[in-house]
Amino acid sequence: MATSTASPLTGLRPGPLTAYWRFQRAVAKAQLAAWLPAARRLLVDISGPAANCPAQAALAGHAVVRVVTAHPGRPVPGERRPTGERPTGRRRPTGGRQAPSGRVAPVVAEPGSLAFLDAGCVDGVIAEDGALSRHLMTEDLVAEIARVLRPGGELLACVDSLVLGMAMLAERHQWAHLTDLPHAEVVLLPWPDGTITRCFGAGQLYDLLTEAGLEVTSIWPRTVLSPSTVDYVLRKQPGAMDRLVRAELQADQDPVAEAGSDEAFGISLVATARKPR
Repeated sequence: MATSTASPLTGLRPGPLTAYWRFQRAVAKAQLAAWLPAARRLLVDISGPAANCPAQAALAGHAVVRVVTAHPGRPVPGERRPTGERPTGRRRPTGGRQAPSGRVAPVVAEPGSLAFLDAGCVDGVIAEDGALSRHLMTEDLVAEIARVLRPGGELLACVDSLVLGMAMLAERHQWAHLTDLPHAEVVLLPWPDGTITRCFGAGQLYDLLTEAGLEVTSIWPRTVLSPSTVDYVLRKQPGAMDRLVRAELQADQDPVAEAGSDEAFGISLVATARKPR
């Protein structure tokens, strides 16, 4: 895990888990593709500077408002500039016909607040790459997400899990904290670079979304396949990434987490929810 960034997925540096991070990114891309609506929609992305979700959604034909903390022409030191940030008029093939690509509109705003948006004005919100975990008052942010969604609008969110929190504490030999962690209502853990992440169990994430008035449709681990499995397969068959991703997507069984259930595992949890009509 890189010590210079708050998320292990923001950079693919050489190391024993490089293949697994590549696999994680490929799975995240496939999960976003499966979540995106078929028809053109207005989406808001609060995933942060490292995510390529806005570009992917725009290529699928959607209009995306991407929340950034600084003007795109003035990158913040240390932030990696994602691709696909500018609006595009290119066309892509779809079943033999040409369909226009969507657009990405960067908006400088506080990522933890969507106050610049009117209530019920967007069809979907993307909060990938642990966005909800980076904002410690997550309840306020989720309430804002519920406010700006239209009835029937949907949320795709990824959070750091309690499994990751337990691994971080074990690596630091903080056994007393590790013992108390499963019973804590709020779990805040510092990364090596000084930033703080909020970790969730499946039950905690379910309660967070439902208390904001959203209907949870699924909660599942980002990946079920272990790093050792992924590394072994890719060393034996370097071209097997697509097959591994398909296997991962097919491995999601009983994805809806019941209230109070913390059986989901993995370093990240992915949730989908919708605003009732």
